[in-house]
Amino acid sequence: MPAHAHEDTGRADTAPEGTGRADTAPEGTGREDTAHKDTAHGDTGRDDTGTEGTGREDTAHEDTTHGDTGRDDTGTEGTGHQAARRVVRIVRETLGEDAVLGACLHGSAVLGGLRPTSDVDVLVALTRPTTGGERRALTDALLAVSGERAYEGPARPVELSLVVHDEVRPWRSPPVCEYLYGEWLREDFERGHTPAPAPCPDLAPLLTMARAGDLSLHGPRPSALFDPVPEADLRAAIVAGVPELLADLDGDTRNVLLTLARIHTTLRTGRIRSKDGAADLLLGELPEEHRPVLVAARDQYLAGEYGEWSELLPAARAHAAHVAEAIKRASSD
Repeated sequence: MPAHAHEDTGRADTAPEGTGRADTAPEGTGREDTAHKDTAHGDTGRDDTGTEGTGREDTAHEDTTHGDTGRDDTGTEGTGHQAARRVVRIVRETLGEDAVLGACLHGSAVLGGLRPTSDVDVLVALTRPTTGGERRALTDALLAVSGERAYEGPARPVELSLVVHDEVRPWRSPPVCEYLYGEWLREDFERGHTPAPAPCPDLAPLLTMARAGDLSLHGPRPSALFDPVPEADLRAAIVAGVPELLADLDGDTRNVLLTLARIHTTLRTGRIRSKDGAADLLLGELPEEHRPVLVAARDQYLAGEYGEWSELLPAARAHAAHVAEAIKRASSD
């Protein structure tokens, strides 16, 4: 999350590109946590298949979400979880109870915990398509509660993805995203643009993260709600966003470097990590000259800062070119 580098992105209106950038940078880039808003399967210690075959259909609703999902790395509990539950309530109130089959977390909340600038990433499975009027009402409600510019006061940014369940199970590629809200699109939304259903390859890493985290906000667990994404489709989705990431490097340097690290480590290990976790893994493999900029990006991310990159841009460009070439080699293995 959204063709995100915007945290986790560079997504199009309709959806992330599969990289997982979603931190909403103050420069107005809108970029998180999708591995390009937050791509790769979280720091859950389980691979993609670790949740298969559970047959669990826990019906815990938002007030009984499984797991400690509302804690950020400062030890503060509840803020992210409360925001996620509020989003689910907005969806249920806007679309009606019968339209919502299940809701779950993905992104940073299942990749080791929310960082200071992480989006709250929510995926909702619907029983039916939405109308244009419903999508507009949902957008207006989210503008009021999401991000620094929320009408009701500053809050964590929200990324909300809706899918019609029958359109993603059984899995098909490319999947269709029924609706996508992200802060990087706020200006379009405030001008009256309403998200419409569209193909969204980034649902491949998103569903993979959701299944790995297996944290329900409403209805069945993700492992029971969604089929596993084939490895080939996951790899294709995360690699597809690399050219756009490279184009965004100068304006969203921190997130682009971290997202490239996440893509590379996902291709190599088959597991989606947090941005800082992917950076830590990649740092041990990089030539010395390419390490300092990734250390700077990781440290800024953990501190909730964006920093000044103008003097470091030549080194960042060289680093990005090196990692992009490594991604190209890994994707052809």
